[in-house]
Amino acid sequence: MKQTRLTKILATGALCAVAVSMALAQTTTTTTTTDPVTGTTTTQQATTSAAGTIVTYTPDSDYLMFRTAPDAAPVRYYYTKDTAILDPEGHVVTWSAVRPDVPATVYYTTMGDRVVVRKIVLAQPATIYKHEETTTTTTKP
Repeated sequence: MKQTRLTKILATGALCAVAVSMALAQTTTTTTTTDPVTGTTTTQQATTSAAGTIVTYTPDSDYLMFRTAPDAAPVRYYYTKDTAILDPEGHVVTWSAVRPDVPATVYYTTMGDRVVVRKIVLAQPATIYKHEETTTTTTKP
């Protein structure tokens, strides 16, 4: 009986691991249309998304490195001044919230040989540090 319970637990864990890896995988939507009059074929790629972890980000560059799985190689994603950074609740945050090892979902399109990021949704809320300083002055009568 204990062996059956252990087998069920292990099988459930394996199924969960497969489901998580599928959820973190990249998705691509490609639409190919052919004009019946001219016979011209047009391929259009819609914005796709990938969930993973930011590996490196340098503010003065035009790209960040992003990894979709712990064992996957990091991929270079280019960003523009129009790239939006959002927290988990959907509020716009600054680029200072983008740091290495932060889980995120990246929404991107492919332009030529570049993967261009349209939106980054951070999985963790941006940490806000509030610095308060108190000064006490004592006067003698």
